[in-house]
Amino acid sequence: MIPVTSFAGKTVAVFGLGGSGLASCQALKAGGAEVVAGDDNADNLAKAAQAGFITADLRSVSWSNFAALILTPGAPLTHPAPHWSVTLAREAAVEVIGDIELFCRERQRHAPDAPFVAITGTNGKSTTTALIAHLMKVAGYDTQMGGNIGTAILSLEPPRKGRVHVIEMSSYQIDLTPSLDPTVGILINVSEDHIDRHGTLDHYAAVKERLVAGVQAEGTAVVGVDDVWCRNIADRLDRAGKRVVRISVRNPLASGIYVERETIVQASGGARSEIARIGGIGSLRGLHNAQNAACAAACALALGVGRDVLQDGLRSFPGLAHRMEQVGRRGDVLFVNDSKGTNADAAAHALSSFADIFWIAGGKPKAGGITSLGEYFPRIRKAYLIGEAAQEFAGTLGDSVPHEISETLDVAVANAARDAEASGLHDAVVLLSPACASFDQYRNFEIRGAKFRDLVNALPGVKPVV
Repeated sequence: MIPVTSFAGKTVAVFGLGGSGLASCQALKAGGAEVVAGDDNADNLAKAAQAGFITADLRSVSWSNFAALILTPGAPLTHPAPHWSVTLAREAAVEVIGDIELFCRERQRHAPDAPFVAITGTNGKSTTTALIAHLMKVAGYDTQMGGNIGTAILSLEPPRKGRVHVIEMSSYQIDLTPSLDPTVGILINVSEDHIDRHGTLDHYAAVKERLVAGVQAEGTAVVGVDDVWCRNIADRLDRAGKRVVRISVRNPLASGIYVERETIVQASGGARSEIARIGGIGSLRGLHNAQNAACAAACALALGVGRDVLQDGLRSFPGLAHRMEQVGRRGDVLFVNDSKGTNADAAAHALSSFADIFWIAGGKPKAGGITSLGEYFPRIRKAYLIGEAAQEFAGTLGDSVPHEISETLDVAVANAARDAEASGLHDAVVLLSPACASFDQYRNFEIRGAKFRDLVNALPGVKPVV
């Protein structure tokens, strides 16, 4: 745990008592603050009370004594309308911040030179975060990984020399972290997402920009420049005097790091040199993972990791659960769990990585459906559609892709495995990449991915991928 000393002797309101909210309560109390905890969920309130915290309906208490509101990222800050707790805080001139802001203040107070890596992007941030953490462990660092990837940041060990914090950040978390100042800030990409929470794509991109704009004076901003939003952001950072490392997987760069024929290349002052090779690394298959690997490599180099260690770390990366996870193989059929592909853009990365796909898709649909995936339809041998989106997706696929409405994941896995094996193809892939949220049938994408994994492993003859 990281005790939060910056509010010692003060009273702090905490709204949202899930994992990060309870961790905030514990860290604040350990640092000497008095906590008043609130939540719209009665079960969460009961858990906080059982843990020994003062709980209250924050709508019925005086805000005059609160020094801050620590807000869960799940509660709206601005759009479609501020959460009622935000409105009350603003009316009382109480600052509204999140748990990562508490971490940043503790680091600034006690270990401002401790390495801190912050990662964001519309897609790829979890894989990039896990890969950077893996590379830093291979390099011998005491590595703490958390944030949006799963472990609440205040549940990690405190910052200190020789210990690196590798933290994934959503746009919601960035919005609640005004003092964000990483040693290395990484913005992988920007595409349309979470507009309901940010109002416009312009605002969404501006929030993402804050992460790299906030890097410390001697720090490094790593920015993928294969979309116009990030190219413009990189240019603005340059003009502001930041050290910027541009990343591309689509075009060679005069200065920066790019990927060419499965090789990560660094260019500077007219010279170019090979950093590492990613060809043949199953956990880094596909153009999107090449982007993730290039961003991770730029980060590792900025923190002083040698190229030989970097190459070893890339080769030994096991991959991220539920993101292009190679679950098993039966004969010539590979089974891939990409349950984290919860929108069309994420599913596109998976579909672009294979040639003969038996695709399991569907769930709770998102705006736009799969209309943007038409260029990948020739790669799909057959689609198996599940959940609420099944009929909509069937209409989009039409006569372009053979498909069936399987409705449930168990039916889809059984039928896809049967058809892939019967196809006689040498590199057939049964791919779960839903392009949908999971909430119609599963509580989260992790549970959906774990179910897929269990169903695959229960098939006779399936062996682990080595």
